[in-house]
Amino acid sequence: MTLYQQRAAELARLRKEAIEEAHRKGLNYTEIAELLGITKGRISQIKSGAPPAERAFFGVGPVAVGIPRREVGEGGTADVFDASDRAARSLVEKVLARLSLASSRFEIEPDAAEVPPGDTVVICAPGSAPVAQQLMTEDDTLKLEKVDGEWYLVEKATGRRYTSPATADPADRADIGFLGRREEDGRVIVHIAGMTSMGSHGVAHWLDSNVSGLYEPSVRSASAVVESDVEAGTSVVDSRVVAGPFVTRE
Repeated sequence: MTLYQQRAAELARLRKEAIEEAHRKGLNYTEIAELLGITKGRISQIKSGAPPAERAFFGVGPVAVGIPRREVGEGGTADVFDASDRAARSLVEKVLARLSLASSRFEIEPDAAEVPPGDTVVICAPGSAPVAQQLMTEDDTLKLEKVDGEWYLVEKATGRRYTSPATADPADRADIGFLGRREEDGRVIVHIAGMTSMGSHGVAHWLDSNVSGLYEPSVRSASAVVESDVEAGTSVVDSRVVAGPFVTRE
């Protein structure tokens, strides 16, 4: 049932997007209604009742949201998840709900090498699981690189590097993170990866406020470096893009 409900929501979104595109091209809503053979009141219902266009940033739905399970002890694994990873997941789930997208949760095991089927949000740094390493490697514009013992996000085209401000000054309560989104085999994969788990929370914080501006129908992949400020342990108070978004259009 959830799958059918998600398809219905996507159909409503597409209708709204088509109406708004026709309006941008110069047709008024009365003319659009006449062309579609429906009333102007029905046009208003579609516009007000359908999900926003940026719903498609995450796909059609439902969307699986995963965070890494942490290894604990020698040879043992426990149900331990970082607090910032959990906060990032909750924030992403809030965004999904606002966009009329159903969501489910999955655990990323330390040896996980593949993204689950369907539309997915992977909240995982490359050091936590091979699947995150692979996703980062496949990004068109950014890569992760270790230089003199420190990790950097690097622009492939220019070589410009970004690292956590706390690396230079441990008292600096800021971090950076990677945001990547691509369409693959008829689905959407969104990847969030902080230099630390706080960086992942910061990316989710930025996405919460900026997904509407980030989404474009013609964009097939996008990535960015997000910097965030942290207070009171795990509370992200501000976030901003410091590189990108870098996009690939159809």
